[in-house]
Amino acid sequence: MPAKTTMDAAPAVPAEAVTPLIRGVAVLRQLTEAGGTLSASGLERATGLARSTVDRIASTLARMGYVRLDGRDVVLAPRVMELGNAYLAALGMPALLSSHADALADELDESVSLAVADRDGIRFIHQATRRRAMSLSFRIGDLLPAERTAPGPLFAAEWTDAEWQTWRERRAADPQDRDFPAVPPREHALSDEDFERRAQRARKDGWALDDQLIEPGLVAVSVPVRDPRAGGRIACVANVVSHTSRHTAANLRDTLLPRLRTAVAKMERELREAPQPQPGAAPAGLAIWTGASKQELGREFVESLARGLTVLTAFGEGRAELTLTDVARATGLARATARRALITYEYLGLVRQSGNRGFTLTPRVLSLGYPPLSRTSLSQIAAPHLAELADRVHESASLAVLTPSGEEIQYTARAATHRVMSVNITVGTRLPAYATSLGRVLLADTPAGERQLAAALGELHPLTPRTITDPSALATVLEDIRKRGYALVDEELEEGLRSVAVPVRDRTGRVVAAVNVAMHAARWSMEECVRDVLPELVETAGRVEGDLRVAGRFARVSVS
Repeated sequence: MPAKTTMDAAPAVPAEAVTPLIRGVAVLRQLTEAGGTLSASGLERATGLARSTVDRIASTLARMGYVRLDGRDVVLAPRVMELGNAYLAALGMPALLSSHADALADELDESVSLAVADRDGIRFIHQATRRRAMSLSFRIGDLLPAERTAPGPLFAAEWTDAEWQTWRERRAADPQDRDFPAVPPREHALSDEDFERRAQRARKDGWALDDQLIEPGLVAVSVPVRDPRAGGRIACVANVVSHTSRHTAANLRDTLLPRLRTAVAKMERELREAPQPQPGAAPAGLAIWTGASKQELGREFVESLARGLTVLTAFGEGRAELTLTDVARATGLARATARRALITYEYLGLVRQSGNRGFTLTPRVLSLGYPPLSRTSLSQIAAPHLAELADRVHESASLAVLTPSGEEIQYTARAATHRVMSVNITVGTRLPAYATSLGRVLLADTPAGERQLAAALGELHPLTPRTITDPSALATVLEDIRKRGYALVDEELEEGLRSVAVPVRDRTGRVVAAVNVAMHAARWSMEECVRDVLPELVETAGRVEGDLRVAGRFARVSVS
């Protein structure tokens, strides 16, 4: 493995550390820094590991659903976000404060973020961004050097002498911030004294500015969110980011700072009044499955890596601090095995000891795959699952959403098959909702009477002799779809075209999209569609929903 930088400096590897776990974490970090995708040979070069070791780690992570193996590439998969979700759930602040950040972003029409301290850097735990040609590119989990941000001086105002020394050593070892892939390399030297003065001023003023420290044109203002239950220490920092074409740094201070302070006061009241989180049903046996996978895959499955990663998912809402006994009980691992995993994570900076024999996760857990996936879309989540479905049934598979008017569907993802006679539809295509299986599944989740349905869809034109054009009859069909959970449309959009669709639901149970398989009527009978294709389709929708639940827990997943 490459030599560690000062930023990642740590004591010698403990004798009880789990080497495969260290290597697996290194692979996840390199994939994260590369944007989510690297070839196996690229991982070999980046980590310094042998190719056979990289292949075994990738195979293990693929078994866990944390990566996909796409030809020669290893690609991060949404399931890996459960590691970062464990930290964010245990932290509790995104659940409590994100709605206030979102409301402020809407009010100001500017990007608003929440950040926590990560050693001598800051790491984002929530982002409410604006859609603009020039918009904020930072993501949940991104790590930035404290001295080039507005939140940094506020956190530095609470640093100890030892923490200041660590910061100075990191700057000396990495003068261009090459170890912070989320920011462009530093072009102009910033003196240590300048940041020290900014920290002193932030301590006095209670707010801080970033005047184009990250890159030209980017300005920000920050205010600390203090936790009354923790003696008033900074829990996180709320940060408003803009561009000099809209606001100068001075203008941010004069016009937006008062409104930011008002929002922060609401956040602090939320922290003060929120009841202590009550743990739900504690997980049990998280690592039990690994034995069977080892039996099946043999050398290609690194069981100590899989077991170790389940330790991180033992933490969560109401489980911010766990003892060794808690971790062993949640994972089903022997205490000695759980202890070695915790020792390894403490060495890697992912876990810290706290309180009386307790352990907590650190923000560094977000470095394990979270940033590249925190802005993933539903179509990106669905694409590999649609490809697998198309390979299994040898027919085209698609994902679609309902347009705002409710009159049409729009295809957002598609996996086509190569046939002489195939369904010729591309991403972006719009079709009338009332005559398609995808549209009917989506319409079925929108309860409406016949009049409302007729008003929403307008006049129902016959597209083939089989097309249902009577609103009353269509309402009856939609009610039947709502009960049975799928739609089967036979030659109503186009003669010879038959399709079956099922809904895709988000974490709340709301239907946000639909997936279907479309085929020529000569290849599949109606009975065969229900008997053979529908189960495959339901399984695919379940996989998409599982990934969507993980990806959408703390990040916003675009469905359009």
